[in-house]
Amino acid sequence: MTDQKKLLGEERRSWLLQMLKETSSPITGSELAAKTNVSRQVIVGDITLLKAKNEPIMATSQGYIYLNHTGATPSYERTIACRHTPEDAEKELNLLVDHGVTVKDVRIEHPVYGDLIASIMVSNRQEVKQFMEKVKSTKASFLSELTSGIHLHTISSSSEKLLDKAEEELKIAGFLIEA
Repeated sequence: MTDQKKLLGEERRSWLLQMLKETSSPITGSELAAKTNVSRQVIVGDITLLKAKNEPIMATSQGYIYLNHTGATPSYERTIACRHTPEDAEKELNLLVDHGVTVKDVRIEHPVYGDLIASIMVSNRQEVKQFMEKVKSTKASFLSELTSGIHLHTISSSSEKLLDKAEEELKIAGFLIEA
């Protein structure tokens, strides 16, 4: 792909889809825009159209990622309930990723809107750092601030043992809400 050629419409979306499928790490809208010689906003529209065609693309704080990679490591997943202050968010995320866990999302139950879910998709300390820097630089609030710190996370890992250990560490830290 040359940086000079502007890809149009369906050809660009086809190229974007192929690029996302071939890459296991997130790619920012700005990176995709630069490679296709269009604006980031055009990329946002393209991703929306691809999602409307049921392509499993997720927007994360690190960029876009295609979720169905072939040959991926088997993954175990569960939902956990947590409670902590905004000041402890980074500690909670680092605790999870340090145990080989990916934090896929955060979910709260809002009294008006029902379930609100936001993608996080962090798997290591560098991604947690980037996520936290983005929260700070945009002055965004955590969803859990709407529910006195109570929230759910979907977490995944390559084994149940890693999920169990991460949950145990959350319990020790006082972040885990148990049934």
